[in-house]
Amino acid sequence: MKYKTVWTKKEEIERKWYIVDVKDQILGRVATKIASLLIGKEKPEIVPDVDCGDYVIVINSDNVKLTRGKESKKTYFRHSGYPGGAKETTFERQMEKDSTKVIEDAVKNMLPNNKSREKRLARLYVYKNSVHKHAGQNPIEIKFN
Repeated sequence: MKYKTVWTKKEEIERKWYIVDVKDQILGRVATKIASLLIGKEKPEIVPDVDCGDYVIVINSDNVKLTRGKESKKTYFRHSGYPGGAKETTFERQMEKDSTKVIEDAVKNMLPNNKSREKRLARLYVYKNSVHKHAGQNPIEIKFN
């Protein structure tokens, strides 16, 4: 008896929409779950060379939390490319400035660093509050413990 392995083709991928409420959730735990959804790891038909991930909508990014007092210790680093152009921002300051960037950076660092990273990040939508414009896609709500 011969067994045939069925490989998913790019045209056969069915992408779903998920909505994740990060209110009072821990940033790292939520970022790993979101990255897993973007990659498509929980799908049985995942193929290594095909991007099988889904769309993810993140709401209430203003209310995400960190553990063990990292709010004042965690920093975000950026560099303009010019001499002396290094800038550091704390988590608290970044949350005041733009809380969506905190979630996007955490998820970006959880994704593998390859050619499909930007395509996966393009399917991530982060909103500061619970109002979003993707109700027409009928997203499935994901609950965390």
